[in-house]
Amino acid sequence: MSVPHTKRICQVIKLKPECVDEYKEVHRNVWPSVLDAIRRYHIVDYSINHYPPLNLLIANFKYVGSDFEKDMKAIGEDEETQRWWRLTDRMQESLNDGATGSGKAIPWWTDVEEVFRFEGGSST
Repeated sequence: MSVPHTKRICQVIKLKPECVDEYKEVHRNVWPSVLDAIRRYHIVDYSINHYPPLNLLIANFKYVGSDFEKDMKAIGEDEETQRWWRLTDRMQESLNDGATGSGKAIPWWTDVEEVFRFEGGSST
């Protein structure tokens, strides 16, 4: 069995300006079944930030499991997660050419490259 490790993920997508209030409202009350799936498939420390000047949503999370591809496939097959995506995808515009929605062949959210990380620690 593989040892779990932490993989950091940052992704962006556009939020339709006319959907800002609705998007924020549904995220104030995320369905427990969706949160359970996020937990079950080893995602922790998940946040989504909104940058209004560019209508961007910026998601950050940590994956702490041992098989990222397997877990992402499984969460994409979860019926409640699919239902949540149908609700939220219509409020977003993908930056990826040809993307038609979450869980499809072309990613809906765009992965962003990490260029710097400082985790702190003690100074000597």
